[in-house]
Order: sequence, then structure tokens, then C-alpha cells
Amino acid sequence: MRVLIVIPAYNEAENLEQVVEELHRKVPEYDYVIVNDGSSDRTGSLCRQRGFHMLELSANLGLTGAVQTGLRYAMESGYDAAVQIDGDGQHDPAYLPQLVERMEKENLDIVIGSRFVEKKRPNTARMIGNAIIAWAIRATTGKVISDPTSGMRLYGRRVLHEMAYGMNYRPEPDTIAFLIRQGAKVGECQVTMRERTRGESYLGFTQSIRYMIQMCMNIFFIQWVRKKECLTCLSS
Repeated sequence: MRVLIVIPAYNEAENLEQVVEELHRKVPEYDYVIVNDGSSDRTGSLCRQRGFHMLELSANLGLTGAVQTGLRYAMESGYDAAVQIDGDGQHDPAYLPQLVERMEKENLDIVIGSRFVEKKRPNTARMIGNAIIAWAIRATTGKVISDPTSGMRLYGRRVLHEMAYGMNYRPEPDTIAFLIRQGAKVGECQVTMRERTRGESYLGFTQSIRYMIQMCMNIFFIQWVRKKECLTCLSS
């Protein structure tokens, strides 16, 4: 299976060298591409200087636009699967072969690197929101997803096309719920994630609350009226 690692990056100059070095050291068998999402720091110049594989967006499109750009590149370059990891170093690439193996063995469409398959979710405000989103997905699809907000997601080719070209496929938990209802097979693998050591997350406390409310609204209400595009890749 040819796998492309997609790294959306907005102002991640402080972290990318470590991220790429770790990829070369731990998973040299996989290709990667950094999607520079209109960064205002040295992200672009650093990637050019170091010869990192990069797609450069002229404006900041946000996470959805950056991830979709990477997934389109994966589709057009003939990859069998693409995995999204963050550019801040929180995701350990050592787990990627485990995700790929799970996808191949069980013929899954999406494999999520999850923190809570085998471990208990801590009782923090953000993790309570994570649990509420997981409950919403279970209530609407019947599928248990222990860590729906994880940003480490491996997409197989049967959903890759829709994620890359569809208008309504954000890399978020509501899309996972929508795809499950369309027949996508989703699994999880236990991973451990690290804390961000440099830079700042775009999700503070207030943003986390808003995010949880938005995801639950989308899962309970919006996904039922979303346009169901032809998921030919799911039935092929």
C-alpha cells in the first residue's frame, strides 16, 4: 500500500524540522507532503531551505482547505491511502504502520489513531467535549468511536476521492459520522499523543466549547440534510 503523510501546517516553523526528521527516522517507507496554509511565519522559507516536500497555498484556507489540498495531491499522484497528522509534533509517526496494517487486514476505509481505545479519557473540559461528540456519533450511527476529535486519521482510497473533491467533507468528527452512515467502515488503533511543546493551539477553552457545540449540532441535525454525493468509491 502506497501511503502519503499529509501535514497541514499554519505557522509551524518551530516544529516542522523535528516532525520531518522523525518521519525520516521512524517511517522512511512512507512519503510525506507539507501543506503550507498561507503561513505568516517562516514555514514556507524553512521548507524551501531544507528541501522539504511542500505544497504552498497563497492564502490561509484553514484546516479543511489544507487537508483537502493534500488529499487531492494523494489522489492525483496515485497513492492508495493518505494519513493526516498535525504539524506540531503531537502525533508520533511510529504508530502509522499499525494503522496501515489494520486498514489492510480488515479492509477498512478510515482508521483513527485514538487515545482512548485502551486508556480512560481524563475528566478535563476538552475531553468531556470529546466524550459528548463520541456519544453523538454513537447515538446517530450506532458506531462507537472512542476518540472522534483525534487529528491522526488514515483515509483509504474508497473514501479518499470524496474527501479530496467533495464540497462537504471537512476532516472533522461530523464527517466521520456522515461517512459511517454512507457505509464507510471505520476502525481505531490505540496511540499515545504528545503535548505541543512550541507554538499555540488554535483551540483554547472557549473555542473548544464552541467546537463541541458545533460538532454536536452538525451530527444531530445538519448531517441528515447534507447532500449525499455519489459515493461510488464506497461500493467499488
